[in-house]
Parts: sequence; C-alpha cells; structure tokens
Amino acid sequence: MDQQRPLLYLTLVFLGFMIWSTWQEEHAPKPVGTSSTSPSSASTAAEPTSPDATDVPQQAADATDSSVPPASTAPVAGNSANKLIKVTTDTLQFEINTRGGDIEQTALPTYPVSIDKPDEPVVILDREKYYSAQSGLGHKKVTGKKSADLAPNHYALYTATSREYTLQEGENTLVVPLTWTSPEGVIVTKRYIFKRGEFLVAVEHEVNNQSASLWSGFEYRQLRHGPAQKITGGIFGGVRSYIGPAFYDYEDGKYKYHKLKFGDFDDPDEQLNKKIEGGWAAMLEHYFISAWIPPQHQINTFYNKYVPNQDTPSYILGLKTPLVDVAPGSSHTFKSSFYVGPKIQENLEQIAKGLDLTVDYGIFSVVSKPIFWLLKFMHGIFGNWGWAIIFVTITIKLIFFYPSAVSYKSMAKMKKLAPKMKEMQARYKNDPQAKQKAMMDFYRKEKINPLGGCLPMLIQIPVFMGLYWVLLESVELRQAPWLGWYKDLSVMDPYLVLPILMGASMWVQQKLNPPQMDPMQQKIFAWLPVVFTVMFLFFPAGLVLYWLVNNILSIAQQWYINKKIIGDQ
Repeated sequence: MDQQRPLLYLTLVFLGFMIWSTWQEEHAPKPVGTSSTSPSSASTAAEPTSPDATDVPQQAADATDSSVPPASTAPVAGNSANKLIKVTTDTLQFEINTRGGDIEQTALPTYPVSIDKPDEPVVILDREKYYSAQSGLGHKKVTGKKSADLAPNHYALYTATSREYTLQEGENTLVVPLTWTSPEGVIVTKRYIFKRGEFLVAVEHEVNNQSASLWSGFEYRQLRHGPAQKITGGIFGGVRSYIGPAFYDYEDGKYKYHKLKFGDFDDPDEQLNKKIEGGWAAMLEHYFISAWIPPQHQINTFYNKYVPNQDTPSYILGLKTPLVDVAPGSSHTFKSSFYVGPKIQENLEQIAKGLDLTVDYGIFSVVSKPIFWLLKFMHGIFGNWGWAIIFVTITIKLIFFYPSAVSYKSMAKMKKLAPKMKEMQARYKNDPQAKQKAMMDFYRKEKINPLGGCLPMLIQIPVFMGLYWVLLESVELRQAPWLGWYKDLSVMDPYLVLPILMGASMWVQQKLNPPQMDPMQQKIFAWLPVVFTVMFLFFPAGLVLYWLVNNILSIAQQWYINKKIIGDQ
C-alpha cells in the first residue's frame, strides 16, 4: 500500500468539498428580482392600493383562537398625508413613517459600508429591499364597526410634534412619540425609546381608553422583506452565510433556533402558527440583524405570511399578543424591544436567550465558537485581529504538537527508508498481493504508520473551516486591519501576496515529505500547491494567513524531526 495514497484521497476530498460548496451557491435557484421602482417611491409601491390589507393581523390568538390572521379591512388613505420622521443617535439613524409608525429605513453610522467609504453608513432596513419593521394594534371584532377605527394598525395615520429628533450631547435617552385617536376617544401613543450607545430600541403602544366602551385589542410586530438579493462574499465570491428569516422557540423541552425559507412562505403546509413563550423573530443579513423581541414571560403567536403586492411580493414574519381588555377610563401599555444592528455575540446573548445563535456558524459551530473565543482573547492582548490570528494558529499548533510530531516522525522514517521501499516495490512489481503483504510486514517491523501523514491534514481541515466561518460571520472581524495594505482580513488579499507565499510553503512541505512511489501520484502532488494557490486567491486574507503560518510552523517541526531521524543524509 502506498503510504501517500490516504493523504491524496483526503486532499481530494477537501478540494471536492470546497468546489461542491461553491457549486451549491452558484447553481442555487435565483431569487425573484425586485421591481425597478426607485427608492423614493418604494414605500408607496409596497403599500396595497385596495382597502383589503392582507398583511394586517385581525383578532389576536387567545385560548379559543389560534388561527393565523386572515385579511382584514384596513383603510388605506392616500400617501400625500405620509411624513417621514428622522431620528439620529450616536449608533442609529432611523426613518419612521407617520403612516403606521413603521420603521422604513435604518443606518448604522458606526459601521461604514466599506473602508473606502468611511462616511457612508451601512443600511439595514431598506426601502430598496422593501425591508421594514412594522407594528400596530388590532381590535377584537365588533359587529358593525371596522377594526381599523378601533385600533391603529400599521396603515393608520399618526401625528407627531416634530419631523426630526436628535440625541443631544449629554443626553442618554431619546423618546419619539406618535399619537393616534379613534372616533370613540381611544388615544394610542406609540413611543420609540432610544438609548445612547445601544442598538436596542424600546417600542411601546400606550392605550388610553377615554371612550365609554371596553377596549379589547392586541399588539402585533412584524418584519417585512422583499425578495432576497444575492450578495457577494464567501468561497469564490459565492454567498456562504445565511440570509433570511429566523425565530426562536421552546419545543420538546428545550429552546430551538429555526431558519425559514422565503420560498416556503406561500406554501400552506409551511405556514408558521405557533404559541411561544418569549423567543424572538428576526431577519438576518450577513453581519447584521433586525429582530422583534417580546417580553420573555409573554406568550405570543408567531406567524409568517406571503403578500403578493403589485409587482413585488413581500414576506412577513411576525408575532402577536393575546387580547387585552382596557376598561373605560383606564390605560394599558404594550411593550416590546426592537434590535437592529451588528451581530455582536456577547451583546445579543444579554438581550434575549438564543439571539446570539444568529451568528450562524452552521455545522462548524462546535469548532468556530472556541476559535472565536480564543481569537477574541488574543485580540484583547494584541489589539489587532491579524496578530490574533497568528497567535491563535501558534496556540492550535501547540495543542496538537504531540499528535503532529508522531505523524511527522512516521513520515521522516518513511523518507529515510524510501530506498528500501522502492527496492521492495521493484522486487514484487509483478505480484501486487505479495507486494502488499511485504509492505505491511515492513511497516510493522519498522514501526511505521502509513496513515500517519493524514493526521496533520485531518487536524487542519475542521480548524480551517471553523476559522472560515468565524471570518465570514463575526462582525468583529469585518473590516479588521492587520498591517500594510491589509485593511480588511475578511476579504481576499488585494495583491495576492499571502496566497502565493502559502503555495510556496506547500511546495517546501512536499520536499520534506517522503516521495511518492507511483508516477501518477507524483504528478498530482506536484500540482497540488498550484491548485491550492489558485483556490486560496479568493479566500479571506485572514484565512490564508492562518494556513500560511500553520504551514511555516509545520515546516519547522518537520525539518527538525527529519534532521533528528534522518540526519545529514
């Protein structure tokens, strides 16, 4: 048995996995294109033009009603009355429409869209994507009355005292109030409460019942998104991180993180209709999310809905409370939280249980989470993510030093005994069975493990993939500089220096390893550094840095062991 064949197979499996991952992305069904409506008119185009608004929940789910909300008759007035309220804090820029009090646009001034555009903040909720956060109240059905006259849904027209709100220097809290009054005298005040330094916004609906009748209603909150668009990034430029809706619930005795597909929203068999205590509903967009977070003791009905509005369909993920009765002369305040910002794990896990799972490392979480913890620890010491990656690589190498040493000793022995093995193969070249037996006896006698050369690669692959997902998903490493022209370790090396050095290090490693006996394998192995170099051209620079440093450490370890076992021959 050729000692290098398992290593060759392992390498080919690794390459096949990477190519398959890319193929999956490149040949995935393309999302439905959005309409060409201009950004300025996107809000108008997204609103239904008929009085039947199918995206407004009706009666809340209570002990006797758990149905997904059907269409209601929500009056939609002309958009001429709409006004945009601009809110600015140190961390958030909001645009709120007085029509429903919807959050139509959000930007994060502390997160520039790119290094080349430091003054242009990244936009999360976006009119161009038909991506907004909606909330409102619904009322229990009353014969002869329209629900929209009794409670303000997200098409109701609110009034505001100002068109612009700014968190001033020295202030820690900014309150933006909107007011709606029913014909019967029910006053609803919708408040957005912003805090300095935070991406979490408190949202309240205060119902002040000044009418002569009992008010019985509920609150709903929902995220609305147009068709997803493909975003570049990941292996060979393909999208690798999850983009879309997700929610968190308690099921079978434990909490679970669920991801939904936009393509399933119009499938009756895939409709979400579930009572959940606590939890949250979110939309994920690579490094950032938006999420509605109810009080964690509250039971809500979570739902999803497909709305084929005009030329651009929408996908809604929402949650609604049970009915609440407010007696005449009394008041009640519905409270929720809305998060829109970066996926910073330590912050998210403090906001709500399981929200940190939106930093989605996929099947490599078991590897990625310890790597990220170690990276963050090293970053705390060195203050630079590039040096953190280098010292994480050194740490991982030290952890696996002994098994790697055993493997390298086995390969060094093979290199030392290569002439004898070549002679044995020549002797039994016409008798494969005898050659196999002779080689196995030889391995046993010399105490050589022919599979030992696979171990370093076996160790590297899960660590490599774990670090890949850390670089892809962890917003902390977004636009993270190292030195020189390395301004962002989460994107490919602009000058291709690291991939070329990595390829050269692979070639040096091959020279230190025992030669392949089979001529065909010799040719394949000779091309592997070239193949890996081409593939690594498109990887994040931080990932190539890890592989290069690991190769250099492996070369040093292998050279020392070879020197010790083989000597100067």
